[in-house]
Amino acid sequence: MLTLITKLRDIISSWWSEFTLQTKLMAAATLAVSLLMSGFTFWAVNSIQQDARLNDTRFGSDLGLLLAANVAPLVADNNLTELSLFTNRFYNSTESVRYLIYADEDGNIFYGIPYSEAEVKNSLTISRKITPPEEYDSSSFKPISKQHATPNGEVTDVFVPLHQNSNYLGIMVVGINPNATVAASSNLTRDVTLAVFIFIWVMVILGGVFNALTITRPIKELLSGVKNIATGNFKQRIDLPFGGELGELIINFNEMAQRLASYQEQNIEELTSEKAKLETLVATIADGAVLLDTDLKVILVNPTARKIFKWEDETIKSEIVLHHLPASVTTQITRPLHQLAAGENLDSDYVIEPHAITSDQEESVKGSEFKITLNDLADDPAEARTVRILLTEVLDKNRTTIRGIAMTVQDITKEAELNKAKGQFISNVSHELRTPLFNIKSFIETLHEYGDDLTEEERQEFLETANHETDRLTRLVNDVLDLSRLESSRVYNLDFVDLTQPIEQTLRTYQLNARDKEIELEFDIAPDLPPVLGHYDLLLQVLINLVGNSFKFTKSGGKIGIQAYPVPNAENRVRIEISDTGIGIDPEDQEAIFDRFFRVENRVHTLEGTGLGLSIVKNIIDKHNSRINLISEVGIGTTFWFELSSAEIAETDGSDQQSNLSKVSHTSIEVPSQSLS
Repeated sequence: MLTLITKLRDIISSWWSEFTLQTKLMAAATLAVSLLMSGFTFWAVNSIQQDARLNDTRFGSDLGLLLAANVAPLVADNNLTELSLFTNRFYNSTESVRYLIYADEDGNIFYGIPYSEAEVKNSLTISRKITPPEEYDSSSFKPISKQHATPNGEVTDVFVPLHQNSNYLGIMVVGINPNATVAASSNLTRDVTLAVFIFIWVMVILGGVFNALTITRPIKELLSGVKNIATGNFKQRIDLPFGGELGELIINFNEMAQRLASYQEQNIEELTSEKAKLETLVATIADGAVLLDTDLKVILVNPTARKIFKWEDETIKSEIVLHHLPASVTTQITRPLHQLAAGENLDSDYVIEPHAITSDQEESVKGSEFKITLNDLADDPAEARTVRILLTEVLDKNRTTIRGIAMTVQDITKEAELNKAKGQFISNVSHELRTPLFNIKSFIETLHEYGDDLTEEERQEFLETANHETDRLTRLVNDVLDLSRLESSRVYNLDFVDLTQPIEQTLRTYQLNARDKEIELEFDIAPDLPPVLGHYDLLLQVLINLVGNSFKFTKSGGKIGIQAYPVPNAENRVRIEISDTGIGIDPEDQEAIFDRFFRVENRVHTLEGTGLGLSIVKNIIDKHNSRINLISEVGIGTTFWFELSSAEIAETDGSDQQSNLSKVSHTSIEVPSQSLS
């Protein structure tokens, strides 16, 4: 039997393979239409039957309620004679009722028609009971209807509770015959539909046999030729003696194969060149690039991405990218990656920032941008980097099907640090500007409103305080402008500078302050000190800021000194030192001493200064390709020092050197000794 079935299946499969695609499509369309029409017909038949059942149910419920109202008094009086007469008259007067059964409250049948319990009880009598449906409620007056199949058709059973004066007497079951006319109509409709279905398929099979006998061979030859061309064999040709549409199709097929052969030779070289250009472009871009397929497997990754994620020694091509990403990245992009791959809309949690990819009204481009700190890639937490990851779906040329996901990785560590510094700078400037402005406004308002009530000394004190706050505000604005100019892209031309001039000018500036505060000023400039490469005005500002800073933290009787000398064992280097015997700087403050608005006086509770002086010093020294250093000990003092490149002044005949020397010639000033006090 199994062998016969296998042979029959092979015969049908071989016969079906002889049909053309058009015939198969026609057969499939015919099958679909016939199934649709048959399904619609059977649905209609089923709807009719359902309506008939519903009508039978309604009729049975109404009939049961009517009968229950008439027989309940007879059952309550146990008048079986009248109950029998009434039931027989009703049963004989209608063909819709198949049977009527009465049972007591325990379900025991005590009367029924067309059969009934025997009047005489004996040992051979069989006790019969009725088991109502589960949803049957004896305390309710509502009948329950159920359908069941019988050899003579489907019957509707109606279970009606019998009540008299709120007493439950038992149950009455009414069997309702189906509507004979509706059943016959449904059967006829079903038979006609089946006959039409068979007729349609007989016609389809006859048409398929005719088609297979006439045009199967050329279609099979064309199909074989298309398969060969699909494999890259553009030398495929078809030679069959057919005319008409098939003959024209064969001629066009041969021409197509010839053109494809010539196109192949031209395009292979161009495709290879474009592929090489694309790979070179991806490999040289500054951002990391990772291309994924819809299964989240890596197709392409450039060297920048390998470096960021430390994939240099890993083979991740064709691997799932989530298995190789850091934990901090995987946690944030797993869900959006799966959503993009599935073509779903991203959750509202993934907000695209204004500078990221956005969606316009004509094209649906999905994307999401994340800023992630890669702590788990850094051995030292201080070396942690911040990256921006942009996910964008790659669509086909029709922008309907997702072909992959492009993941762009940008290292924005410096950008994040600059934004943080910018925010802190603005906050500090706002705070520093607010305090003197508030003080000035308060004192001026007091003078304006209560000036007549104040003494001359009080008015003078208020004006001096307002003037002092104005000077403080002016210094802050000037410092901010100086720092802004230094941190801009402005280029300063460096020239040869004789350090004696800015040092002496600085000492002259603070000479009176030193006498008033009883601080000794010292300087030590090495003999024959060569000029240095620098900017005179900027170096003067460095010396003034450092010496002024020393004055703030040096008590009366202390010393402040300036030294300039060639660096031992180093060619063409000159060191400048500014030292004092002030309060010193705590080690915990030394790392932040050059930050904007950081003030040591915050710890010693003074209000002088803006906190920008040392930041300006650092920026100026950076402009001179050097760095500012400090050595400090609390209670002992502090020394700031930096080094500059010097000019070797040899005795040559060159006119350029003589020109440079003329620029740095200095004017001597009167200095009492090697110290100023």
